[in-house]
Amino acid sequence: MEYMKEVVGDVVVPLYDSAKADPAAPINTPTTKMPFGEYVDLIQREPTDLRIFFFDPIKFAPKLLDDYIPPKSLMGGFLDKYPSMFFGGKGSVTFLHYDIDMPHIFHTHFNGRKHVLLFEYKWKTRLYKLPYATYALEDYDIANPDFEKFPALDGIEGIECYLEHGDTLFMPTGWWHWMKYLDGSFSLSLRAWDKSWAVKAHSLWNLAVQRNFDNFMKGRYKKRYMDWKERKAVEKANVALKKGLPK
Repeated sequence: MEYMKEVVGDVVVPLYDSAKADPAAPINTPTTKMPFGEYVDLIQREPTDLRIFFFDPIKFAPKLLDDYIPPKSLMGGFLDKYPSMFFGGKGSVTFLHYDIDMPHIFHTHFNGRKHVLLFEYKWKTRLYKLPYATYALEDYDIANPDFEKFPALDGIEGIECYLEHGDTLFMPTGWWHWMKYLDGSFSLSLRAWDKSWAVKAHSLWNLAVQRNFDNFMKGRYKKRYMDWKERKAVEKANVALKKGLPK
């Protein structure tokens, strides 16, 4: 942490909290901004729900490459030239989602612990996936689900793990993930394409069509659109539950 402060401490970074998404704002709109060094001091000093994601410090400090050797032989190559970094304060939560570009992910954690819940893509409807989005309804706590209010969650099969300093988690394409920082800490992610052209096409659809359509509808209809999305998520989850899906 101290070394990172030395090399990129003056860079102003966008920060994100755990509040429910603003109906009118595009996905991943930051809550606030702060110099990176001040943020590192904050997460080392006290709990906070503020997070950084997809931070690329190498862009600002190329000498960091002296400390990093990319594993070129894995997965046939990686999407990004450099790894992306994610930081969180103690107690901060990454909402339940899957990555919009459908990559395979190698996620390595440092300087603390992280609680992770994982679900195969096939459970998306039972997880109350919002239409035209890659994240789930934000009205429930997946770590402590209320099965009376959200019955479709009952019976879902997932994987729970705890990452400690130096642990690497492999998440296959499309896997849903929820993460909670148990300490002020950070992670590094490497992402790779799946070799399937169907998965590549799904990725391009998400990025080029779905996301732009969703942002347009949010901007135009705001809360009305979000209310519709939430109703549809509940309706589809209840139907999937009644049919016993996925089979």
